[in-house]
Amino acid sequence: MVTIPVNDKITLRSYVREDANALFTAVNSMRSHLGPWLDWVGYTTKPEHSEQFIQDALQQLEMQEALALGIFYDGVIIGGVGMHQWDHRVKKAQIGYWLVKDYEGKGIITESLKCFFDFLFSKIGLNKIEIHFVAANKRSAKVAERMGCQIEGVLRQSAVRNGSIENVVIAGLLKTEWMAAARG
Repeated sequence: MVTIPVNDKITLRSYVREDANALFTAVNSMRSHLGPWLDWVGYTTKPEHSEQFIQDALQQLEMQEALALGIFYDGVIIGGVGMHQWDHRVKKAQIGYWLVKDYEGKGIITESLKCFFDFLFSKIGLNKIEIHFVAANKRSAKVAERMGCQIEGVLRQSAVRNGSIENVVIAGLLKTEWMAAARG
């Protein structure tokens, strides 16, 4: 179980089986908001899907393949952050994030990712973090920029979103860049 305190209201922590209904409710209530950007929302159509996600996430954590954490505000799930495509040899991984619409624009993702990045670089030992997003997702582009990520390239026509094939932007951040920014 991983727990990362962000501030007195926000905590990032591993999901537990008892979170399944609350997780499903949060995703289901934001289906039209999250669905255009996150494929997995379309596959989360009943609470059992959230139960399976949590079971898989706990197994992936145990196997050191991935890490999925809920963003809890006063104990209520309002979003999530995760690390996947964990390459132990190169010491890099991709991260993803989502937030319930009512909590957007309050700095929650930025503050949560700062703590998450600190954890990934200092405790997990990553050397590089990547954020992949479709080019049309301007909010994710802003998040990557705020976190200090540099655009490394575009994978042309590499994702399907709403039935259309779109470009994927890859933004990356090295541990040395993160540490230098923290000292600066």
